[in-house]
Amino acid sequence: MEFNEKLQKLRTNENLTQEELAEKLYVSRTAISKWESGRGYPSIDSLKAIAKYFHVTIDELIGGEEIVTLAEQDIKESNKKYTTLLCGILDCLMVLLLLLPVFGDGGTETVTSVSMMGMTGTSAWLKAAFIVVTGLTATNGFCAVIISSFDKPIWDKHRMVTGMAFSVIATMLFILTRQPYAGIFTLCLLVTKGVLLHKIK
Repeated sequence: MEFNEKLQKLRTNENLTQEELAEKLYVSRTAISKWESGRGYPSIDSLKAIAKYFHVTIDELIGGEEIVTLAEQDIKESNKKYTTLLCGILDCLMVLLLLLPVFGDGGTETVTSVSMMGMTGTSAWLKAAFIVVTGLTATNGFCAVIISSFDKPIWDKHRMVTGMAFSVIATMLFILTRQPYAGIFTLCLLVTKGVLLHKIK
């Protein structure tokens, strides 16, 4: 008997609806429905909770091949979560551009290296564009770090997409405005995120 059939049998033996079981296991009803229809497996923690609730062992719930599938699925989800967290941290590093002297400033007779906030020889709209792009990328990174503590894969996906978009825009902006050091910094962050995302595919 497969896991989905065992779970359904255990639930019906206790005269529980999917909704009631979901409440007792602290998961959604759709998760129970997915598990019982054979469209997925619970996480290791959920599997432990199921075994504890029905007073059975994990071995009684799930077979050898299913355990391997479950372990692979769990590892893949963990890798995605850590990659999202790392990409969020990389986005947070954009704050350094506000402080590090990586921008060329022609406000004096010679070009000097200054931080973004210390730029005087650059037009106000260009400086504002730098600050907005840097701020949006860093804010997205802080959101990604906070969201990674929740179990919401769809939120992680949105943060990853927006983070990559902001990184591309920032890199292009700095390169096109002839700010090579800032451009190299953002390009390195972008390439690192690209490598991390490629590894989890």
